[in-house]
Amino acid sequence: MTESEIREKSETWHFDLYKRYPLVLERAEGARVWDRDGREYIDALAGIAVNNVGHCHPKVVQAVQRQVSRLIHVSNLYYTEAQSSLAEKLASVSGFEKVFFCNSGAEANEAAIKLARKYADKTGRTGPIVSLKNCFHGRTIGTIALGKEKYRKGFGPMPTGIEHTPANDIAALEKVMSDQTAALILEPIQGEGGVVPLDQAYLERARELCDTHGALLIYDEVQCGVGRTGKMFAWQHFGVKPDVLTAAKGLGGGVPIGAVMATKEAAGVLGYGEHGTTFGGNSLASAAAGAVLDAIEEEKLCEAAREKGEWLMQTLRERTKGWSCVKGVRGVGLMVGMELTFKGAPVVEKMLEKGVLSNCASDVVMRLLPPLVITQEQLERVVDVLLESVRECDPDS
Repeated sequence: MTESEIREKSETWHFDLYKRYPLVLERAEGARVWDRDGREYIDALAGIAVNNVGHCHPKVVQAVQRQVSRLIHVSNLYYTEAQSSLAEKLASVSGFEKVFFCNSGAEANEAAIKLARKYADKTGRTGPIVSLKNCFHGRTIGTIALGKEKYRKGFGPMPTGIEHTPANDIAALEKVMSDQTAALILEPIQGEGGVVPLDQAYLERARELCDTHGALLIYDEVQCGVGRTGKMFAWQHFGVKPDVLTAAKGLGGGVPIGAVMATKEAAGVLGYGEHGTTFGGNSLASAAAGAVLDAIEEEKLCEAAREKGEWLMQTLRERTKGWSCVKGVRGVGLMVGMELTFKGAPVVEKMLEKGVLSNCASDVVMRLLPPLVITQEQLERVVDVLLESVRECDPDS
């Protein structure tokens, strides 16, 4: 098919849910993608924090090819080597004792919600699950109830028993928590919210309050997990361990998979048949995820994310010093946001014209989530294109 035919078929038959860029991508490798005309782009978005080990990483490709010829799916009524091995590996690198597999970040967070509700039921709690304002936990009814207000509009009535409190506001958190609170769920680094890391003191107080009131502490690391921040999981930066942690995106190297990790005590509230999944953790997805974790460890990609992220943030700060249109640069590892004084959508389009895939979060934050395997030369090109594009789009320049 021609490029125009592909776009026409999508626009005719697919739900009108995505404002797609006029680009048909055909192949990819590492931190590069190519369109139908053979034009090369540097990917500074990584499929929205999915391709952490790069596009079509050889280990992932080999694992998928080997698995797809042997066993793809048999359901969770039976044991499989790929899933059992992945559960052991993921528990080891995350620091948790139990793992549940599903298909996406939203499903992982839904499972965490159910776990929190069951925990509340078993401990006689009638209070809410508390979540933070400006957060994003997915697009199911349950997860939009936790998240930003704009994603809830038009989909009410929302599930009850959820309260929202401002991020990094300890006094507000102390006020909303009680002995009846079921759980507190948060992103250690808010991604869709504009790449906003939570304060160390806030996380420490959150842990203390959950312990004092007997509530579960849940971290959503769907975006910031799996090496993205320079640690396998972001909680390891802060040293404040939750009871439950959710992951997805970067875990499968592009193959859909989600996971919930929990302490043995927290996981133990769910009994046989109280939750489950048909596809979750099937052999194909588990093989891909196992290869991703191996690649991160063997190629020291956490270390690479830390070093490249530090360089990226320092360079952006130095080169935009004195720019009135840049409010600041923040992030952890290769999860970086540069906040503008104007909407960033035109910057994304300008960067695309110049051969770099990028993204804007919360309207004004240029969000950089490149593959952890991005080269220094490619990263320098991303910075040049970003700053050129900001200058060209700045309404006051």
